[in-house]
Amino acid sequence: MVYSKKITHWINDREVRGKHSFSKVNPATGEAISTVYGGDGKDVERAIITTEKAFPLWAGTPVVKRAEMLREAALMMRAKKDELAAIIALECGKSKKDALSEVGAAIECGLFITGLGRGVWGEILPSAVLNRRIELRRVPIGVGALITPFNNPGAGVAWKLFPALLSGNAVIIKSHRDVPSVAIWYAKLFKEVGLPPGVISVLQGTGREIGDPLVADARVRFVSFTGSVKTGQTILKATADRLAKVSIEAGGKNPFVVCDDADLERAATLAVQGSFVDAGQRCAATSRIIVFDAVYEKFKKLFLAKVQKLKVGTADTDDYGAIVNEGRLKEILKEVEGARRRGAKVITGGERFTDEAHRRGFFMAPTVLENVKPTDEISRAEIFGPVVILYRVKDFERAVALANDSDFKLTGAIHTRDMHCAEEFVRRYEAGVVRVNGSTHGSEPHVPFGGVGLSGNGWREPGKQSLDFYSEWKQVSVDI
Repeated sequence: MVYSKKITHWINDREVRGKHSFSKVNPATGEAISTVYGGDGKDVERAIITTEKAFPLWAGTPVVKRAEMLREAALMMRAKKDELAAIIALECGKSKKDALSEVGAAIECGLFITGLGRGVWGEILPSAVLNRRIELRRVPIGVGALITPFNNPGAGVAWKLFPALLSGNAVIIKSHRDVPSVAIWYAKLFKEVGLPPGVISVLQGTGREIGDPLVADARVRFVSFTGSVKTGQTILKATADRLAKVSIEAGGKNPFVVCDDADLERAATLAVQGSFVDAGQRCAATSRIIVFDAVYEKFKKLFLAKVQKLKVGTADTDDYGAIVNEGRLKEILKEVEGARRRGAKVITGGERFTDEAHRRGFFMAPTVLENVKPTDEISRAEIFGPVVILYRVKDFERAVALANDSDFKLTGAIHTRDMHCAEEFVRRYEAGVVRVNGSTHGSEPHVPFGGVGLSGNGWREPGKQSLDFYSEWKQVSVDI
């Protein structure tokens, strides 16, 4: 792979350089690897005009034809998977193995979504009136903004891009500044398979320079956003006056309940995987492990033994990689130190790696806390790093209460052999995703994912349910 030293916007099927620039740093080495030319409101205006012009042609293309073209793109992704994985590994500071896994998931998402183009694209409804035919047609919305995350950027773009395009929309992708190349890679790929010029635009820059004017523009009919609660709230306020369609996926503080009858070995293994996947930089990562008092010490011993064996770095034999930038790493360390001052006990980790192999990059040791109050700041906020808290509870009732004691309600898991307890947890735990004897993270292309509360506003990605966000239903009634 040849990684571009200059990264630009993508408007009307060509690279367009913005006036402002910043350096993209490799999180694993701390070295600048490219100059990103971001923009401002003038670039947003150019992208919207271009995308608006492209929309009618794409929207007027039969959905089966759209699906065929998108399927070709997914198959081309498969042929070029190593190329995309290398970009992701470099920009995210993770192993090629993990990046390839992410790309594989993105490809499967593309193949699944495009298959829906040959499925049911509408409905026929009965009527009480003789000789009246009623149908529902799925129709495109228009120009939309896709604001994508830095974590799992390959899958993050695919989850939004494939259903948005299959539905007949034209889109503007606002790249996260920490992963500027990924969306450009997708745009060039779609150009290769013959997507009409202008259907995809990509903009580089900050939220203030690019994101704010993009979502505020009335020509942008929908916004799909994955990121922080604060930014999600800003988008909702900016689009409220025009009642734009907005999908928010804004993180989690996900509980992992270990009952006294659980398979502790399995629970400990999955708790480690869930807590430290992608250095904890997953919205569905495990962040609160709630353990019954009767098995707390035994589970803790098993869990810590596995945590202390974790390898951190970018080799394929390592378990997780770097924090995406130094500012984020400092914020995470500050949160841990604040919890420590307030009485939390750091039983392992809590520091940045400073040895020769890691010192230039943004690597943090896997960190486990205990003696943390449920009301403490670190119990309430999404840390988005390799930090997990152990809580001790007396019984099932207290476990459910603590699991629900969060404004974030994305995912949760319970480990038990008692299916009555499992079903009670499924019924009573408030979240978009609940798992029994599994991890809090992980999704499949055909399975809708999303949360409630501060985790999201009700829409789901990917799965066929994603099409309900990226298209509108038009009711057609014909009296014959």
